[in-house]
Amino acid sequence: MKNNICILGIDPGFDRMGIAILEKKQGVEKLIFSTCVITNKKESFGDRLFQIGTDLEKIILKHKPDHLSIEKLFITNNQMTVMHVSESRGVCIYVAKKHNLKIFEYSPPQIKLAVTGYGKSNKEAVSLMVSRILKINSAVKIIDDEFDAIAVALTHSATVKNSL
Repeated sequence: MKNNICILGIDPGFDRMGIAILEKKQGVEKLIFSTCVITNKKESFGDRLFQIGTDLEKIILKHKPDHLSIEKLFITNNQMTVMHVSESRGVCIYVAKKHNLKIFEYSPPQIKLAVTGYGKSNKEAVSLMVSRILKINSAVKIIDDEFDAIAVALTHSATVKNSL
């Protein structure tokens, strides 16, 4: 039985997409990598989706994750934003499937509950708990989208067998 797993966590977005690589080895999580893909607002919609897919594929090829954990969409008043984020998610799922990753989706309340113990926590509480769980130095600059991606990966880590 494999005793470790590599999890790709994604906080989907169109302007900014958080990405994290988390390793779980013998029940202990370690942040391997995190970044935020920022697309150029002056580029065409297709070019921005292509950038998301290309950047994500490079990360997958470098880190070779086993699973993709991605945040489910939440409904907002801005239908265009929901459509763009939905299409960005589609690119992520396609690239993950292309590289044979198992795909898992989590809602925002599930993520907040897994990380903070309360399904209605605010972003600050999530970021604080992510930092505490992974012992991230406060001097390290991580933006919100990255913290959210790390939280998605931690949520998945909590659901996989503790014997890993």
